[in-house]
Amino acid sequence: MSVLEWPHRLLTLDDWADLPAHPEVRVEVVEGVLSASPRPMSLHQLIISRLPYLLTMQLPPELVAVGEFETVLAELPPTVRVPDVLVAPSDLIEANVPRVGASDVSLVVEVLSPATKDVDLGAKLFEYADAGIEHYWIVDLDPPVSMIAYRLIDGDYENFGEYSGAVELEVAGVPVKFDLNSLIDPRAQR
Repeated sequence: MSVLEWPHRLLTLDDWADLPAHPEVRVEVVEGVLSASPRPMSLHQLIISRLPYLLTMQLPPELVAVGEFETVLAELPPTVRVPDVLVAPSDLIEANVPRVGASDVSLVVEVLSPATKDVDLGAKLFEYADAGIEHYWIVDLDPPVSMIAYRLIDGDYENFGEYSGAVELEVAGVPVKFDLNSLIDPRAQR
């Protein structure tokens, strides 16, 4: 087992950008402090590969959904999260930028896992709201697969529904539909 090495002070965005990749863990920075968690397991990975496709196929061409992409929520001290899925402008993603700012993100999705469940349901709920991200969805893999949808209203997230099976919601003014079961089984009815 190795220990990640980093400066013994609060990180800056430049420090963050200069950190070496650590494929064995997922690394984020929260208020200048590194936070590491285990890489997601296979079912989690399956969902974060399928959901961006299902969303992108329904979004207008100027928007795209991508998985595991760095999002700067605050610059001083920096908070950089890596949501499981996010929706951002296509031109930014196609420009191959290393990260996006929260103001460019219209939706973040986190898939619950034992290592990150408390953070996804707690800290990230407040961080994403404070950063002004309009939609936050939390997918729970415990059977039956379910999802809580939050929408930013007057600076706070309001619960817009808890779903299992078929879901029909709006992202950036566009209706999107999918079946939560299809995230695990592509043969499930969409």
